[in-house]
Amino acid sequence: MPAGEQGRESLLELIELARSAGAEIAGTVFQVRDTADPATLVGRGKLDEIRAEATAHKAPLIIFDSNLSPMQQRNIEQATERRVIDRTQLILDIFARHARSREGQLQVELAQLNYMLPRLTGKGTAMSRLGGKSGGGGAGGAGGGTGRIGVRGPGEKKLETDRRRIRDRVRKIELSIDEVRKQRALRREARNAVPLGTIALVGYTNAGKSTLFNALSRAEVLVSSKMFATLDPTIRALRLPSNRRVLVSDTVGFIRDLPKGLLTAFRATLEEVQEAALILHVSDVSNPHHDELDEEVDKILRELGVDDRPRLRVLNKMDRLSHEDRDAVASSAERSIGACGAAVLVSALTGEGIEELVQRMDAEMPTDAVVKILHSEIDDSHMRLDAEVPASIAKRLRLKEFAVEETFSRTLS
Repeated sequence: MPAGEQGRESLLELIELARSAGAEIAGTVFQVRDTADPATLVGRGKLDEIRAEATAHKAPLIIFDSNLSPMQQRNIEQATERRVIDRTQLILDIFARHARSREGQLQVELAQLNYMLPRLTGKGTAMSRLGGKSGGGGAGGAGGGTGRIGVRGPGEKKLETDRRRIRDRVRKIELSIDEVRKQRALRREARNAVPLGTIALVGYTNAGKSTLFNALSRAEVLVSSKMFATLDPTIRALRLPSNRRVLVSDTVGFIRDLPKGLLTAFRATLEEVQEAALILHVSDVSNPHHDELDEEVDKILRELGVDDRPRLRVLNKMDRLSHEDRDAVASSAERSIGACGAAVLVSALTGEGIEELVQRMDAEMPTDAVVKILHSEIDDSHMRLDAEVPASIAKRLRLKEFAVEETFSRTLS
């Protein structure tokens, strides 16, 4: 794991991940060393300490914050006589719990199988660890649900004892995913038939994106303090103060040191980011390390090739700050004006700053909405139209009468 303060923050994040997977934390062990031990990652002495801690707390499962090689995982399991999983396997387990769409479930299974494939060698009777439902006994489970974290997924099938059959399953899943993507592409084309700009919410996991999404769209998306509570994308229409209609997309939260192989499990939600005309980068400003977490989000956006997309910074959870901290954050936001202007300070929970955010979203959207014809008829030499148009166009046409519909009420000048 990273050294020093960053390493301890990463360990705290691992604890939150484990709790999101349903674990009860019995204890933690932290180590700083110059180089990782190639056989056991932590070295024989630290491994004895970990085993003693696990025995004292009767813990059936040990979770490592670093990613383990198949050899390291086997060696640690033999030395500690307990099931061992790493950060990647823990995240995959959480994905499996939260995936709801067919594509999300297929992507998670594909990632799990690719992760398991190099770890099949020499498992022998321990292959039973790959299947079953969490909460039972089984290999290493010691009768408790905590010991079963990391085994969720494809289940007790013979394919898990046969490399060739796993590869066949992987190919079938990839074909199924291609079919699902084609169907989603057709739906996107149908949606684009009436082109609406898309605004995507991105941010580190647990930054409050789903709460903000609900505040903007008045939807009822699941809001949870657990990490990766939102995996499948959710899209809602929103009418801006200029009377433009846009689509707002809630996306999965990002996380540091996300293995590249896991990015495929984000594909459904990340494609919405790649299609977005404007990106709302949501930060949990109450987290003292939010600047570092924002850098991790920027890193993933660069990998997606959208780092040059118009972006609006949203500093969320202002309600958690003291008056002094609020003033400091507001002053800092005014000084650090980015490409899209100063950051917007909001509290998605209380509604503070939401109206200002909607106005900024309206101003930052790079394209104007199209005119949507609802009804037309010809009367002698005149044509009567019933249409949805931006307020700016309505004023330019000097219409005697028109109705204003928007998500947030306001007074027109």
